[in-house]
Order: sequence, then C-alpha cells, then structure tokens
Amino acid sequence: MMRNVLIVFCLFFISAGAVALKPKKLFNGRDLSGWKIHGTEKWYVEKGTLVCESGPDKEYGYLSTEKAYKNFILSYQFKLEANGNSGVFIRSTIDGTKITGWQVEVAPPGSSTGGIYESYGRGWLIKPTPEDEKALSPDGWNKGKIQVIGDEVTTWLNGKQMVTLKDSKIGSGNGAIALQIHSGGGIKVRWKNIVINELP
Repeated sequence: MMRNVLIVFCLFFISAGAVALKPKKLFNGRDLSGWKIHGTEKWYVEKGTLVCESGPDKEYGYLSTEKAYKNFILSYQFKLEANGNSGVFIRSTIDGTKITGWQVEVAPPGSSTGGIYESYGRGWLIKPTPEDEKALSPDGWNKGKIQVIGDEVTTWLNGKQMVTLKDSKIGSGNGAIALQIHSGGGIKVRWKNIVINELP
C-alpha cells in the first residue's frame, strides 16, 4: 500500500513539472498575435518568418509580448540579413521607445552576440569571449537560448554556452519579452521558432 502511495506521489510531481515546462510558441508563423509594436520601425510576417526591418525614421523599435514572463527558458532562431543589430529583452517594460530591462545581444560578428546589456542603466554587464563569439553564423540561421531563473541568466548560441550572470537587479525585475531593432537604419533580421517554457 505504501509503495502505491509513493508511486502516485512521484507521478503527481512529474506531471506537475511537465505542465510547468510545456513549451509554448510565442510566434505562430502567421501574424503578430500576442505581440505589440513600439515605434515606427517595420515588423511583419513573411513566408512563416518574423521580420524586423528599419523604417524611414531609422529609430529604435521593439516588438514585445503582451504577457509578462518571470522565469523561463526561451529558444529562438534568427538570421542576420542586413546589419543585424538587434536583441532579445527579458523582464522589460517599454514607454514609447524607451525600454527598461536586459538585452541578450543579437548582432553582427564581433559585436558580443549572447552578451547581456542593460539599457539606460549600467550598460554591458557581461560579454562572451571572442573565441565563443565564433559560434555565430553571419549569414545563416542561428539558434539562441536564454534561461532566466530568479537572479541568474544563462545564454547559449548554436549550442555553445555564451555567458552566465547572477544579478540582484535582474532578480527583482519583471516584464515582457521584447525583440529590438537598433537605430541607425539599414537593419533587417529574420526570426522563427520562438518558443518559451515557463518555469515556476
């Protein structure tokens, strides 16, 4: 009898964990449902991919989730089609085109893709090594992953762990996930397979 109770108890927690880790697509491949555009730069869907592209104003632009996410594992693919200065923000809030939060960099070679930057605050918090940056494909599809648990953030690029950082300010943050397009013009980046696993 006790053995049966223990089995049921274990199955309950396994089931609960499976629910917590159930992946959810943030981008459906058809439209921008679940997202909000900030600024005048271009965000559109083309052939099942999400495209961010500089508009005539050549300013900062963001595409944020309508929902806030605290602890999660986020995976995504991106392709740098033209001067891909972009990024993925975590626990972010946006007022106009001014963002508060932390950016996992997406950028051309030699520009710290996978590093963590705090906008309108402390600036660069941590950068990957030049050797690790070689994991970036400058003209093909790349696989990014971000794990955020409490005050710890870890990033990966094409299966390579890029950085890990523990920071109390990040730990106290809360907000949306947001994709960025940098100011300056001439930028175009494609995204696909944006999937989140929410964690307790």
